[in-house]
Amino acid sequence: MDRRDFLKTAGATALTTAAMSTSFAAPAIAQGKIQWKMVTAWPKNLPGPGVAAQMLADRITALSGGRLEVKLYAAGELVPGKGVFDAVSEGTAELYHAVPAYWGSKSKGFLLFGSQPFGLRADEQVGWMMHGGGQALYDEMYARFGLKPFLCGNSGPQWAGWFRKEIKSAEDFKGLRFRTTGLASEMCSKLGMAVQAMGGRDLFQALQSGALDAGEFIGPWTDSALGFYQVAKYYYWPGVGEPSSAEECAVNMKAFEKLPKDLQQAVAFACESLYNPVLTEYNTKHALALQKMVAEQGVQVRKLPDDVIVAMGNAAGEVIEDLRNDSDELVRRITESFLAYRTSISEYMVYADNGQMNARALDYMY
Repeated sequence: MDRRDFLKTAGATALTTAAMSTSFAAPAIAQGKIQWKMVTAWPKNLPGPGVAAQMLADRITALSGGRLEVKLYAAGELVPGKGVFDAVSEGTAELYHAVPAYWGSKSKGFLLFGSQPFGLRADEQVGWMMHGGGQALYDEMYARFGLKPFLCGNSGPQWAGWFRKEIKSAEDFKGLRFRTTGLASEMCSKLGMAVQAMGGRDLFQALQSGALDAGEFIGPWTDSALGFYQVAKYYYWPGVGEPSSAEECAVNMKAFEKLPKDLQQAVAFACESLYNPVLTEYNTKHALALQKMVAEQGVQVRKLPDDVIVAMGNAAGEVIEDLRNDSDELVRRITESFLAYRTSISEYMVYADNGQMNARALDYMY
C-alpha cells in the first residue's frame, strides 16, 4: 500500500471511528448519572413542606432509575429560603420546592397559582390547572424567568391563624400586626392590618416577643411542630385567605430541556403523582395534631364571626378586581381564567361536596 492509499484508508477509518464515537456518545451521557441540586424554602424535614420536598427529590430519583439523582438542600444550606426562585432561574441549582405565594414581588400573576382568598380548594386548584387552562398560563408566566413549573402538593385549607387576643369584629383587625403571604396579605391590608411576611421560625419569635399580634403559617401539623401554641392560645378558623395552598416545583428551563424525554416525563410524573399523597398526609396529620393541641396544650379553637368573614370577603373582592385591572395583560388573562373556573365549579359544588359535608354535619346516629 503506497502512502496515498494509506492516508485514504486511515482517513476513512478515522471518519468512521469519529462517526461511531458521535453516535454512541450521546446515549452514553444520557445513560450516565445526572446530579441535580434541589433548593427549598423550608427547614430540613419540617413536618409538612420539608417532608414533601424530600419525598419529591426521592421520587424523581426513583422514577429515573437512578439516572437523575436529586440532592436536597434545605433553606439556608445553599441559598436562603426566599432565594430559591432566583437561584434556579439563574442556574445555581436545577430545581426548587416552595409555594407560589412567595413570588408576588416579581408579578401578582404568580399568586393565583398557589392560593386565592375565597378561592379554590385543593382539588379544585389542580382541576383548574389540568382541565381549565391553568397549566398553560402557569407555564407562560414562569417561562418569563426561565423556569418550567409543576404543582407537586397542597397543604389543604389553611387556618385563619394564631391570635394573642380574641377577634370579635372586623374593627379588631385595624392596626393588628399580622403575618401572612400571597394574596391573603393584600386582603388583610385592605382590612387595616399591618401585614408582614416571614418564615415559620421568625413568626414564633415575633409572637413570643410581642413584635406581632397574630399570624398564620400552614395548619395544625406544621404549626404544632413550630410551637405556635406556646405563644398564642387562640387558633381561629376558617382560613378564608387560603382555602388551599399549592406547593410547587420549578425547574431551570435549560436544564429541563437538556434531559432526555423519558427523564422529563419522570420529573413531571413525580410532581403530579405526589399532589394527592401530600394533600392527604397534611389533612390526616392536621386532624391528629389539632386533637392533641386542644387536649394537651390548651389551645382554644375559635370560629371567626360571620360578619368578620363577610368583611374579609369584600376585601378579597377588591383584591381580585385589582388583578382584573392589572397593567400586565398576562395577569389579567390568568385572573379571568381563574374566575371562570371558580364560578363553574362553585355552582356545581353546592350539590356535590357542599351537600355531602352539610349532610354529614346533621345530628343523627352513626
